[in-house]
Amino acid sequence: MKLTNRKILLGVSGGIAAYKSAYLTRMLIRAEAEVQVVMTEAATKFVTPLTFESLTDRPVSVEMFPKDKFVATRHISFAKWPDIIVISPATADLIAQVANGFCPTLLATIICATKKKVIWAPSMNEGMYTNPAVQNNIEKLRQMGHLMADVGVGEMACKSYGPGRMAEPEEIFELIVNELKGNGPLRGKKVLVTAGPCREAIDPVRFISNRSSGKMGFALASQAERLGAEVTLVSGPVALDDPPGVEIVRVENTEQMAKAVEAAFKNADYLIMAAAPADYKTAESKTQKIKKGDQDLNITLVPTIDILRNIVSIRTNSQTVVGFSLETENDLENGKKKLQEKRLDYIVINNPLEEGAGFDTDTNRVTIVSKSGDVRAIDRDDKDVIAEKIWEYIIADGIR
Repeated sequence: MKLTNRKILLGVSGGIAAYKSAYLTRMLIRAEAEVQVVMTEAATKFVTPLTFESLTDRPVSVEMFPKDKFVATRHISFAKWPDIIVISPATADLIAQVANGFCPTLLATIICATKKKVIWAPSMNEGMYTNPAVQNNIEKLRQMGHLMADVGVGEMACKSYGPGRMAEPEEIFELIVNELKGNGPLRGKKVLVTAGPCREAIDPVRFISNRSSGKMGFALASQAERLGAEVTLVSGPVALDDPPGVEIVRVENTEQMAKAVEAAFKNADYLIMAAAPADYKTAESKTQKIKKGDQDLNITLVPTIDILRNIVSIRTNSQTVVGFSLETENDLENGKKKLQEKRLDYIVINNPLEEGAGFDTDTNRVTIVSKSGDVRAIDRDDKDVIAEKIWEYIIADGIR
């Protein structure tokens, strides 16, 4: 399971099971997550910071006030940075600190300051784990919305036997994936989304393109990932950060986008064509820069490949295909025509001439038309919210 670009802060406190957290770190890095390790001073007695620095290629933080660093609000930066915080191992001492709002270390301060989800992997002697005070602190954290990995039952390093063994790295990794990917309605599904413009070269320095920013497609990909899907995003040239947890395929022109979509489509359950590929390209792209002259310049344009038309010719009955239709007049009529001609399941129509809609804006206003003839208008809102409502409609309609 990929966690591409997901930001995970791994807190390591002072227990013998700290060595297992090195294995967990390796698993997270292999899943393409970004991992920042913060250790307590006690944890460094069991595993050195160098171990985690070698695995993550990031400096490990231990001290609240290191002598060689600017630290004014570093703990707040750490608290805001990750998508999730994981404490492995979680000692009785650290659990007690956070459960009671006590912040004697950098790690405890980060956890107390964060608004992100926290997963704890308790690890301690069975006598400590079953102590009513410790159980009371664990329950406090649960009531605060924190998650607890189940402890194992077995022999301890101290030779005693009972509950308190830290969950295995594989179990903690699964908890992280479940929390980040969610158990949403798209879990187990593969979603393919296209976004952004395409560029068709005129010469080495000029190209034909459009005003698409890619924001709508990126929002749809991010929402699909949050709903549990495994997402591939084929994107033209955009100035956007990669969505967390999404596989990105970068392309330049319409032909490249067509090939990337065809390659990924065979395994996809859903395709959403939110990109704005070029409708035309030059009949011949010059290999050298065209020099400016006094005469008019005539460029012959020819149609590009129709990605959607080609894709629907190879689709199966189990695949859902969603197209986008940008219209400046007769919106609904032209959108329905495209829906029928290209044999789509849904068409999402928007008009860039409407206020707060269309290209290079943070908001949009769309109308969804299904192949059954149902029409659903979604009022202007942020593109993240529009993406959420589009997926909500598609999923609910598919269930019906």
